[in-house]
Amino acid sequence: MASVTKWGKRGIALGAGAAATALVLTGCAGGSVSDTDLNGLSIGTTDTITSLDPAGSYDNGSFAVQNQVFPFLMNTPVGSPDVKPDIATKGEFTNDTTYTVTLKKGLEFANGNKLTSSDVKFSFERELKINNENGPQSLLANLKSIDTPNATTVVFHLDHADQTWPQVLSSPAGPIVDEDVFSADKLTSAADIVKGKAFAGQYEITSYKENQLIQYKVNKKYDGLLGKAKTDEVTANYYTKETDLKLAVQKGDVDVAYRSLTPTDIADLRKDDKLKVTDGPGGEIRYVVFNFKSQPFGTGQSGADEKKALAVRQAVADVVDRDALAKEVYNDTYTPLYSMVPDGLTGAATPFKSLYGDGNGAPDLDKAKKTLSDAGVTGKVQLDIQYAPDHYGSASDDEYALLKTQLEKSGLFDVNIQSTVYTTYAQERTKDAYPEYQLGWFPDFSDADNYLSPFFTKDNFVQNHYDDSVIQDLIAKEQAESDTAKRADLIEQAQQREAEQISTLPLLQGKSVAVANKDVKGLKLDASFKFRYATLSK
Repeated sequence: MASVTKWGKRGIALGAGAAATALVLTGCAGGSVSDTDLNGLSIGTTDTITSLDPAGSYDNGSFAVQNQVFPFLMNTPVGSPDVKPDIATKGEFTNDTTYTVTLKKGLEFANGNKLTSSDVKFSFERELKINNENGPQSLLANLKSIDTPNATTVVFHLDHADQTWPQVLSSPAGPIVDEDVFSADKLTSAADIVKGKAFAGQYEITSYKENQLIQYKVNKKYDGLLGKAKTDEVTANYYTKETDLKLAVQKGDVDVAYRSLTPTDIADLRKDDKLKVTDGPGGEIRYVVFNFKSQPFGTGQSGADEKKALAVRQAVADVVDRDALAKEVYNDTYTPLYSMVPDGLTGAATPFKSLYGDGNGAPDLDKAKKTLSDAGVTGKVQLDIQYAPDHYGSASDDEYALLKTQLEKSGLFDVNIQSTVYTTYAQERTKDAYPEYQLGWFPDFSDADNYLSPFFTKDNFVQNHYDDSVIQDLIAKEQAESDTAKRADLIEQAQQREAEQISTLPLLQGKSVAVANKDVKGLKLDASFKFRYATLSK
């Protein structure tokens, strides 16, 4: 998901009105909130929410909320990346293209409405029908139809065999929503969702101020894999600056700070004996997207030329110095990334390392010059690169400033970089407004396919007009292949194909980090890549 990116709180015992409003204002400003005001658990974050409605978001900030309040057919237990039934008793392939799920009996939403197979069918079909530009529907590209023979049985019919389908059901495409509250053909507002108490996860939301403050309380009607939450009330405080988030956790205004703190702040907080820093698996990646229509020589430009457009992308790949980005900007909290599939996953390869630069990860200016010359590109190429520091962290300013320096120092490019707030950025990037732009990715599930199909299938999340039948065929084959070795080979071939064409340029792979007060227990950062509030207590 968009980090990504795409991936906090403290329970409170306040009434509505002035007291709650005061907490919103102080929480967002990074001001002090005394312990006497709060009686639960608080988590601070700089992540932003695109939409509370699962059909309208595909980013870590939104999913972090949805993951607490909506149920899933399949989910990952704490400490494991392997999915198991959540509000279901079982899920199984009854043939290569049919996956059958049996729901638990007597399921209810927090509002008292029954949760049945009809809600499940509704949830998935509305995502596809709404087809929101920021939605997760690309994960459902293989879904052909859904049958509900009775109230507790859901039968998914797939276009082709797909070994990742159980994990898709645990992803941002998988939240089950109440068909009596949510619209079937348009996004439902957060106000209507909260008012309708349309929740069946471990928590329900009692107060929602988007990207400011969210109050949660335990949902006693949740009947799933994850069990009862250890803390009854939780509050999420949203900060616009990492420095405010750092100050909040140092002062105890929040119990946990998660996503995101600067590398410098993390190093500093490790020295604070009142805090503990927890590191988790590094599924997050950072990359640059090339819009095949609006990039130099793209299909929508005067003088459009496919060969020249490819040469520009290849020359950029030859010039980029990932080691410098990792060291100088991120203090090695990120490492160089040479494929869209990060190191550590089955099938991960490094085609960008062997194909570009000096073949060992370092830049090669002469190679970049020859690539452009052979394609007939003369003069400096104008690159207009957009990025979103409020979503991907203030270090993005340094990251893209250094990237600009690297590209311009080659003498081959004139680079204009501009930043945009993410709420606007998320809309504009899908409208061909940005020829080249920053994205991050926080995985929906821990499988290499989740770094391929969302980006390179025909109707993909990136929406950069990249459409290649060869890589689409490779993705379909690896999804269907049950033999581990054969599947890994197909995944490697897909990475090689994308690297040759450069729809996206992978830059860095990061790790997840949370900072908590020492009295916080149950903090888990595991290979499921989901941050759950329900494990926390103090």
